[in-house]
Amino acid sequence: MGTKPWQFAAYIFSGFPSGYTSSGLQLKILNMHRVPQIDRRTILKLMLASSLSCLSRPMAASNTAQKRSILSRTIPSTGETLPAVGLGTSDEFESAGENIEQLREVLRLFVDLGGRLIDTAPGYGNAEQVLGDLINDLGITEKTFVATKVRTRGRQSGENQFQTSERLLKKRPLDLIQVHSLVDVKTQLDNQRSWKDAGRVRYIGITHSRVSAFKELEQLMRMERLDFVQLNYSFTEPDAEERLLPLAADRGIAVIANRPFENGALFRRVKNKTLPDWAAEFDCESWAQFSLKYILTHPAVTCVIPATSNPLHLVDNMEAGTGSMPDEDMRRRMRELATDL
Repeated sequence: MGTKPWQFAAYIFSGFPSGYTSSGLQLKILNMHRVPQIDRRTILKLMLASSLSCLSRPMAASNTAQKRSILSRTIPSTGETLPAVGLGTSDEFESAGENIEQLREVLRLFVDLGGRLIDTAPGYGNAEQVLGDLINDLGITEKTFVATKVRTRGRQSGENQFQTSERLLKKRPLDLIQVHSLVDVKTQLDNQRSWKDAGRVRYIGITHSRVSAFKELEQLMRMERLDFVQLNYSFTEPDAEERLLPLAADRGIAVIANRPFENGALFRRVKNKTLPDWAAEFDCESWAQFSLKYILTHPAVTCVIPATSNPLHLVDNMEAGTGSMPDEDMRRRMRELATDL
């Protein structure tokens, strides 16, 4: 069986697997673009944070997780707080197959490290079913804040899709339902309000993931009563800062930031590029954390939802919600750096 990337950290302490040479391991680690500057200190921190069930000598994560302080934000419409680092399921949870145990470990770690908000959608393949089955099997249903979407046309079609989501996700009431990509947005917002009034969902909202939709998002944010808006935002795509994030703050709308890594394009752009030395000033140890910390330091952002099916990447993402954060001067330098990538 091939070695999985999320097992590499364990080999530093538990010994190399049979037939695995030290040089071979080093090469694998160097190829892990998500954690480019990985050293013994970082490996130790990751190991203390994660108890990988497949290892012969696992280390408990729960005690470590309890000591971690993850940034939290308030949902303006109710005052409920959420950990600011969430989990996306697009692509990563769409077909479990042989990765089911790895996805199980991602979800277990996510909750152990203080995460709550998990974002999914009927359009993400089998993600709703995979997520619903796993959180039920792990017994973490009540520890999660599950956000899904409706993307269809017509009142009855929206009702049918919502009923399917209720069944697959096995959570009632659902925490958040969003109009996906603004498809038939007026009809589906009417549906959402009726579901909320009936106690079937706690929050309602709208989503998009393209700057080209910002004008329509802005109009809806001004006209409609919304609990949440989901939009694309990162240090390489900061357009939301101009109008939408200030508007969300003014209107009391919670913001979920998607595409923090531009669907992986960020990692292709920074391949073979060294993280700037000054990133250490805000406890940043990877390019993933670099983007996530930029997003999290905007006060209008409630939660960011990086998607992953890799436990090691999950721990790296969650680290972004801890430690020091960039100040406004650092954020300016981060934006300037984006132009050179």
